[in-house]
Amino acid sequence: MTADLSRYRSEFPITNKYTFLSHAAVSPLSTRVTSAVTESMQLAQHEPLTRAMPQFLAQLQGLRQRLATLINARSADEIALMPNTAAGLNTAAVSLPLQAGDNVLVLDGDYPANIYPWQQLAYKGVMTKVVPQRHGGLDIHLLEQRIDKRTRVIALSTVMFATGFRNDIAAVGKLCKERGIYFVVDAIQSLGAFPVDVQAWHADFLAAGSQKWLMSMPGAGFLYVRRELLDELQPGAYVGAGSVVDFMNFLDYNLTFPNTAERFNLGTPNIAGGVALNAAVGLLQEVGTPHISQQISALVDALIDDLSERGYHFVASIAPEHRSGIVVAQVPDGAAACKKLEDAGIIATTRGTGVRFAPHFYNTVDEVLRVGEVLGDA
Repeated sequence: MTADLSRYRSEFPITNKYTFLSHAAVSPLSTRVTSAVTESMQLAQHEPLTRAMPQFLAQLQGLRQRLATLINARSADEIALMPNTAAGLNTAAVSLPLQAGDNVLVLDGDYPANIYPWQQLAYKGVMTKVVPQRHGGLDIHLLEQRIDKRTRVIALSTVMFATGFRNDIAAVGKLCKERGIYFVVDAIQSLGAFPVDVQAWHADFLAAGSQKWLMSMPGAGFLYVRRELLDELQPGAYVGAGSVVDFMNFLDYNLTFPNTAERFNLGTPNIAGGVALNAAVGLLQEVGTPHISQQISALVDALIDDLSERGYHFVASIAPEHRSGIVVAQVPDGAAACKKLEDAGIIATTRGTGVRFAPHFYNTVDEVLRVGEVLGDA
């Protein structure tokens, strides 16, 4: 860890007790996040909500702008706050103008939140086609072979949660743009760790939640919607007071949707979650995505090199272009390995036939090398 990053380590009190290497699950909170939430709750405790709400709403608007900057959206108008990734992906699924006979391509091994919303469209006669994975992730040639004249959507995660394989999102986006296919991206396993660029990726939708690499409380997230799509989209399954223009005029009943992603806002926001996420993203932007991704890559490289020398194999390709912030090492008994690590103060996660490690920017090389010391040779 460089001196520039080491000064942030003290903002994560969990380091006083654990070597935490499970950011692909639920991250620990920083002091900056907990302080922001505490301050907002104290305000709500001592002031009527009508007096506190303008400050809360200003923070949520600031969050939308931070998120737009983080993913290189053109405007905060392309960002709608959501309770989690699945809510964003479901919003995309029910809003796209799909018809009976259309099909959606998804990748085998992807997280259920990126599979079920499309399978649910079977009631409309929309088919979900599963593309086999290769070496733990996407093979762009296999994907291209599955495309037919009724393929309308490709839905894909940036990183495979169970293997750590980083998919070539830019190549898929280019393919979708050339073929006139909608591209829906689940970015929860990379946003906050690696660069995300919705414009370069030609993404139509992108969703992510708060609790993993964004390092915030569970129960918050967002959806990006490319603004040119808004006129094509169906209103969706749900609408509320917050979905319409002039939403504070409660008795007008003017069901007119704004020409922004805010049309997907139902009503009362998750204030605590939004305040937390705003502080968390602010911290990440202060550190800088280039510094974060460089540090995570260095930690992943060190972990892979050490475990390889100890005879371990991995569940996915570890070629440099496929590496993410996730490393899944194969072990005979994942639960037993995780228990052994936890007894030594190292937090990891079992996934399938392996143990999943996911360090963040405040971790150190010495910490990831402890994994091999505790587990021993394969």
